[in-house]
Amino acid sequence: MKRKTKTFDFLLMLPPLLLSGFGIVMIYSASMVTSVLVKGEPAYSMALKQGMWLVIGLVGFLFACFFNYKVYQKLTKWIVLGMLLALVAVELFGVTINYSKSWIHLGPLSVQPSELVKIGLIIYLAAIYTKKQAYIGDFFKAVLPPLAITSLLLALIIKQPDVGTAAIIFSIACTVIFSSGIKFRHLSLLIFIGITILVAIGFQMVTDEKASRFTGAYQPFEDPEDSGYQLIQSYIAIGTGGISGVGIGQGIQKLGYLTQAESDFIMAVVSEELGLFGVLFVLVNLSIIVLRGLFIAKKCENAFGSLLAIGISAMIGIQAIINLGAISGLLPITGVPLPFVSYGGTSLVVLLFSVGILNNIARHVNYQRFNENSTTPEDLELNKQVSSNRFRQTYSSR
Repeated sequence: MKRKTKTFDFLLMLPPLLLSGFGIVMIYSASMVTSVLVKGEPAYSMALKQGMWLVIGLVGFLFACFFNYKVYQKLTKWIVLGMLLALVAVELFGVTINYSKSWIHLGPLSVQPSELVKIGLIIYLAAIYTKKQAYIGDFFKAVLPPLAITSLLLALIIKQPDVGTAAIIFSIACTVIFSSGIKFRHLSLLIFIGITILVAIGFQMVTDEKASRFTGAYQPFEDPEDSGYQLIQSYIAIGTGGISGVGIGQGIQKLGYLTQAESDFIMAVVSEELGLFGVLFVLVNLSIIVLRGLFIAKKCENAFGSLLAIGISAMIGIQAIINLGAISGLLPITGVPLPFVSYGGTSLVVLLFSVGILNNIARHVNYQRFNENSTTPEDLELNKQVSSNRFRQTYSSR
């Protein structure tokens, strides 16, 4: 039992749990007034819903911690089929929220299948490029075929339309593919083609409302009452917080000024109420998860596990960068939640499950290292004798 406990990576387990609990507190603070005055619900309604999703996510997290990650490699066909069926179901039975048909109602729950695609595609690409390591330098034989599935998934997500999620998935895919060992010129070609297609589709699907997100991001004060309004309110929240913040629950911007305060712009509320200390708490914990994941990827001797760890780390890191870029005006507002903290049940469950997989990979790495470190010279000599005896038995039997 003591040996099994030593295999757990507590440095990787603690930050996502801290961020998830912190997120519920901030969701309550950011949404309590809106819940009462706009939705006519109790002040704690959104925090309660997020708490229910957290329970589901914790079950998935524990399952993934103990379930051997190598089994996913054998389930790639079913995972791909599940992703395609989920996105087709959105097209047939989906519900439109905030101009995007991305959700499916399952009884009292609203599920966003595109979030499931993130981890599903990471598993698929990690598995398929592990199999192709012997000829990974061959662009048409190794690199190109899996991109057909990737492109189909991206097309279904863009059609919703959800260009922000599609951009995240595209970035994750490029990270996994590059890490698999393909040639840099092949990756450059893929990135160029992918960005060209995304931009072309984006221009065709752009509406006045979506175009305003770009003008609002880089020229917010030219239209402070419309396209630049949200970002300006975010600036006010960030500037008001200072070093220590105005106090949890005491923020002003969430009182009808800053929309989507509990989801896309929750970091602005954190900044206003908890100041620089709150921001650093979130950034440090997110950084620990990403860096620890990359460390595990480096230590893992299994190619599938290494690519899987890189993909999960990239997913969390890229999503955090896009969210933080949006609230600070560095990137257009795309509706991307902050990992573990923003309101959003499907996102939270997928992230906790993904970190559970990362912990399972870490357990395998730590178990192997523990066994190597605990092997005494006497054990090594005994192993040599056993191997020698087995050789003699095999040779004599022939």
